[in-house]
Amino acid sequence: MLANEIAALLPRMRRFARSLTFHREDADDLVQVAMERALGRSEQYTEGTRLDSWLFRIVRNAWIDEVRSRVRRDALFAPEEEGEHVGHDAAEAQQQRMAVQKAVSLLSEEHRMVVALVLVDGLPYKEAAEVLEIPIGTLTSRLARARDALQKLLLDETRTVA
Repeated sequence: MLANEIAALLPRMRRFARSLTFHREDADDLVQVAMERALGRSEQYTEGTRLDSWLFRIVRNAWIDEVRSRVRRDALFAPEEEGEHVGHDAAEAQQQRMAVQKAVSLLSEEHRMVVALVLVDGLPYKEAAEVLEIPIGTLTSRLARARDALQKLLLDETRTVA
């Protein structure tokens, strides 16, 4: 049954949504909207094609709709729980994770989407290109530029801290 297959992909959808929104609550809302759309339009799914690509496309389009409808932009603040680990052995790893999150948040939306699909979720280039509805060459170019930008941002962060 399609609903069970969709439910099995919820963690991946949530991870993708988190990489787009950077807020747990916004990601949950985005996944809920995408689930409603997917289940309500399940007849549009073509049997034999990749369900995850179809769902990622729905999440992406729901996010685009949300961004277009927002009057204001959310400011990125570190969640309260980020401060819980100060002084622990894991503090350095936490700082690195926060630096990467910050660097990713500074990327353009098209670069964040490519990074989220290919580097975070591990989607093959072809599938990621289909999700984003762009040619595979455009995807590889965006991914290369996104990697370069991330390296530069992280290097700048390292120099600022040192």
